[in-house]
Amino acid sequence: MMKKNIYKKGGWLLSAALLTFHSLLFMSCNDWLSVQPNSQVESDELFSDERGYKESLAGVYSSMVSSATYAKEMTFGAMGVLAHEWVNYPSASYGDMPEYDYSGTVPTNITAAIWQNNYNAIANANNILAHIDADKQVFTANNYNIIKGEALALRAFLHFDLLRCFGVSCEVNASMPAIPYVTVMSYEVSPQLTVREVAQKVIDDLNAAEELLRVDPILTGEEISEMTDNGYLMNRQMHLNYYAVKGLQARVYMWTKEYDKALAAANVVINSEAFPWADYSMMMNGEDNSLATEQLFALNNVNLQTLADTYFNVEYSSSNFSLDQQNLQEYYDNQTADYRYLYLFRNSTYADQIDYRYLQKFTPSGGDSYYTNKMPLLRVAEMYLIKAECDFRSTGSGLAALNALRAARNVPALDANPDDFYSELVREYRRELIGEGQLFFLYKRLNRESIIGTDADVVALKGYTFPLPQSETTAAQRQANR
Repeated sequence: MMKKNIYKKGGWLLSAALLTFHSLLFMSCNDWLSVQPNSQVESDELFSDERGYKESLAGVYSSMVSSATYAKEMTFGAMGVLAHEWVNYPSASYGDMPEYDYSGTVPTNITAAIWQNNYNAIANANNILAHIDADKQVFTANNYNIIKGEALALRAFLHFDLLRCFGVSCEVNASMPAIPYVTVMSYEVSPQLTVREVAQKVIDDLNAAEELLRVDPILTGEEISEMTDNGYLMNRQMHLNYYAVKGLQARVYMWTKEYDKALAAANVVINSEAFPWADYSMMMNGEDNSLATEQLFALNNVNLQTLADTYFNVEYSSSNFSLDQQNLQEYYDNQTADYRYLYLFRNSTYADQIDYRYLQKFTPSGGDSYYTNKMPLLRVAEMYLIKAECDFRSTGSGLAALNALRAARNVPALDANPDDFYSELVREYRRELIGEGQLFFLYKRLNRESIIGTDADVVALKGYTFPLPQSETTAAQRQANR
């Protein structure tokens, strides 16, 4: 009988036995990222060769393509509802979340699932990290560095989003208890750390990942073909690659209010010129709905068509998320030549909802497979928004970076700083990153009392921070986090 070890992680019982997957077709990145769990094997068997490490890392990415997290709730679902990005959405699916009341059954289940799914993915990343240093001899070329670097980056990414959900912002209190940062496979319950302590551990993991990923082909320029290790290192945007780590560093340093470091990291990405702006003609023709060339990091979602049909169906679905024409024009300041306004939304074909507008970022693109099935989690546009804010904080003007983004979207340049720079920054995040899960966290980082679309005082309601799951406050005896 197969041995199955169970470990407690942050109060949740997580299986340390990794899931094995259908045979991987290492002919392209898209192939190996689309695998699904098949059966369980012991860690020692799984990590007996390089292929097992590749499968295990693929499994972490695959586990993130979940409706509980990045295939819905952490992108356009709960995060979009909390940021009031949508005029219409399946309100029964979110209970009192739009009013920032997390006490009901529906919000409790949503937030608990985010906690559980991310910590499960972290456990699997940790299992890779627990074995990899002893197995250096099984790796070919630079795969040891790259696989370990990605595993560290994934652990950081997943913890950081848990911190943004379940920890207060540094603007409020960096010394407030937040979440566990789990780095080892152990029966012991991991200690609850403060916001500052968790953020530092995220940064430490990202710094270690950066060093390991200096051999990443996306940085070195090494040409990778399907003949090179069966194409394992092709399409690096579908992995937490070197530049994705730099982009994530920029995002984290904004959170910790280390703006000089955030600007430096964002500039590395921008100055690389590795992520060109999407071609408007391809957007117009529906060949690049997700702005694929701009993605530092995206997940491969082989069920993207089902997602689009379920939640952004122009023929109407009771599960739809949408804007109406009036609000869409307000989003884009009546700049109707804006490529995002023109090409990223479609009109409803359903007679009673003729005024509804549906986002197309998650509609699979036609044409080349490079543009298909991508869910963006980190894009170069965010680096320009970070640069604009950092420039404004240091020089009093963020126009250069803002206007670079506006020019890429066919929007006239701003001649002078807006009277309220941060309100304009919020509106640009709202236009650019709709459906990608970042707007709510911007409001939270800035500790804005109000969110466009609601009269609620989010700060007074403590609406920016989810309560810890009940299992944490009872079994693990955590301190209050909000």
